[in-house]
Amino acid sequence: MKKIQMVDLKGQYESIKDTVNASIQEVLDNTAYINGPQVHKFQKDLEEYLDVKHVIPCANGTDALQIAMMGLGLQPGDEVITADFTFAATVEVIALLQLTPVLVDVDTDTFNISVEAIKKAITPKTKAIVPVHLFGQAANMEEILELAKEYNLYVIEDNAQAIGANYKFANGSKKKAGVIGHVASTSFFPSKNLGAYGDGGAIFTNDDALAHTLRGIVNHGMYVRYHHDVVGVNSRLDSVQAAVLNVKLPHLDAYNKARQEAANKYSMAFAGHAKIVTPVVKGDADSHVFHQYTLRILDADRDGLMQHLLDKGIPCAIYYPIPLHSQKAYLDARYKEEDFPVTNQLVKEVLSLPMHTELDDEQIAFITESVIEFLNK
Repeated sequence: MKKIQMVDLKGQYESIKDTVNASIQEVLDNTAYINGPQVHKFQKDLEEYLDVKHVIPCANGTDALQIAMMGLGLQPGDEVITADFTFAATVEVIALLQLTPVLVDVDTDTFNISVEAIKKAITPKTKAIVPVHLFGQAANMEEILELAKEYNLYVIEDNAQAIGANYKFANGSKKKAGVIGHVASTSFFPSKNLGAYGDGGAIFTNDDALAHTLRGIVNHGMYVRYHHDVVGVNSRLDSVQAAVLNVKLPHLDAYNKARQEAANKYSMAFAGHAKIVTPVVKGDADSHVFHQYTLRILDADRDGLMQHLLDKGIPCAIYYPIPLHSQKAYLDARYKEEDFPVTNQLVKEVLSLPMHTELDDEQIAFITESVIEFLNK
């Protein structure tokens, strides 16, 4: 059995090596390292894939989220509601812009932001909701959009983990995660479902005026060289990363399908085990693209299981071990522990197993047998 990786970037690279190398060589030959033709091609192809009017490439996913908020004109002190159970980048950019982060609890089954918790958190100062499509599955966007319409709020999707996932509405129609709200951000960090070979990100919107503003912000506020019309930043996707993404984008659906198939095999192996809760998929099979495959371990030693797997050469991880409301940088007297019962429980239970496009049946069998071996002791 080949060595198990948490994310097997090398194995994936080997399968597209010649095309990737040729695409990078093209950048080296034309020397258009910033905003070159590869970037424009990627932008247009991703717009077509997502069925969205505007993709604005940028330097990374954190920048993408910050720039999206800048483009909406949010002001210091405006409240922005987001999930407590996620990576810190989401709340980080809210704080950096001197907005007021309002952290709320998540749903037990999907780990995504709780609509009921959002309702309780809305105040006259609330200006936006940032649903994080955690681990590869979209949040409850239909109800979130209804709330946003009722209270005149922006919806900013954090789509760093769910590119390619489909969200199914009650009427049966579908949209890609990231093109449902007013604006969205994504990340092309190498381990993502659509990953570059360095940092990269993008912003999505169907709003023409907002897109124009965002295109200025990513480039020092310039639309014409040396004419600075808005306050901007320096955040551009470089041509080498676009060259890699141009090769990988046509494979994205196949990559996501491989992850879904691996997840199904995991879940079948764990089915019925009293101490394991497998990921819940809402909607159809294509609604979850499994950026992570995350179990909940009940009435058992989660940390002991983690060490058992590591001892057997099986990488695994806890996403996320500390709630954002408990992080030193984001402590706030407004937060009460009783407001976060689900998050506080999840951080004690969750364990993510290897998930990537190159997992094979032998590896999955070894991983699942090792988990069950420990839990059955």
